[in-house]
Amino acid sequence: MASTIHDFMDPANVHALIIFISGMTCVLLITLIGKYLKKIGKKTETAIDDIIVSSIGKPLIFSLCIATGYYSLFISTIIPTEYKWILDSKYLMVIFTIIGTWIVWSFIRSVGKEYEERIIHSTSNTAALKLYHFFRATYTYIICILSFLIILEILDIDITPLLATGGIIAVAASFAGKEILGNFFSGAVLAADQPFKAGDRIEVQDYLGDVIAIGPRSTRIKTLDSQLVTVPNSILTNDIVVNYAEPDIQMKVRVNIGVSYGSDIDRVRAILLEIASEAIDIGICIKEPAPSVYFLEFGASSLNFQLIVWTQFYSMAWDVQDFVNVRIFKKFKEEGIEIPFPQMDVHMKPL
Repeated sequence: MASTIHDFMDPANVHALIIFISGMTCVLLITLIGKYLKKIGKKTETAIDDIIVSSIGKPLIFSLCIATGYYSLFISTIIPTEYKWILDSKYLMVIFTIIGTWIVWSFIRSVGKEYEERIIHSTSNTAALKLYHFFRATYTYIICILSFLIILEILDIDITPLLATGGIIAVAASFAGKEILGNFFSGAVLAADQPFKAGDRIEVQDYLGDVIAIGPRSTRIKTLDSQLVTVPNSILTNDIVVNYAEPDIQMKVRVNIGVSYGSDIDRVRAILLEIASEAIDIGICIKEPAPSVYFLEFGASSLNFQLIVWTQFYSMAWDVQDFVNVRIFKKFKEEGIEIPFPQMDVHMKPL
């Protein structure tokens, strides 16, 4: 017991204790200063000071705690000689590199959240915008890879064997994980190219619905049947995608109709335009672009027309088709205009 007290009262351990208490006091002081700076920052017009404080606040406190503990242990006699290797300065540099990575990542993320809208609206260069969206989707991976390489350099690890081993692993992993990696890269391409955004109605393969979320690996679509479909991003970059919300939300609706060969084509055209006017009057179609009717072809058993109307919202396309088809059926029946259907006449030759 006396030996333990004597070891604790060793001058080196006393100095270590003083350093530890001083460091913890600084941590408390910096925490209070940080809270004060946050209150001051909220009163300023710019957000950059808030971003700086929030980005370096916790990492700085964490760094001070690590440094205090390290130097306290370094000058003390608490750790046995055979375990002194854990106090090698390169391990401390590794920790500080991780903390520095944390600060850089947090700062870039905060700046992106705060100024993204201004960046997008202030930049008219399409290539620059695509580069920005690509960087936004990949900056986490870039920062982590750079940090990992720096840590390897600090630890004096030769990366040449790792690259050789990595090549072998990459070949093996390419068979097992190529689809996963492909989806992540496709997510970055979607972020840069932006063929659609959340809220747009798209059609890909057999799925039609509204985009709910665009993730790094997959995109979620809510179909018109209220089913949630998860589509891998690689499909969205390699397949044809129809975006009904771009370049605007208006949509052209085509309604095909066939009439018998004995019909008055001028009257048919007039009736179809009257029906289009009714659709405009009740608000499901718009005046501009104006409705139009085309006599398309002489079919096998009918004269084929097409009525074209425009609706303000792409989501109303089926409502327009329903209204127009119902009105065509009733109006043609009133006017005595026949809508033919395929039929076959069979003539029997007497024996």
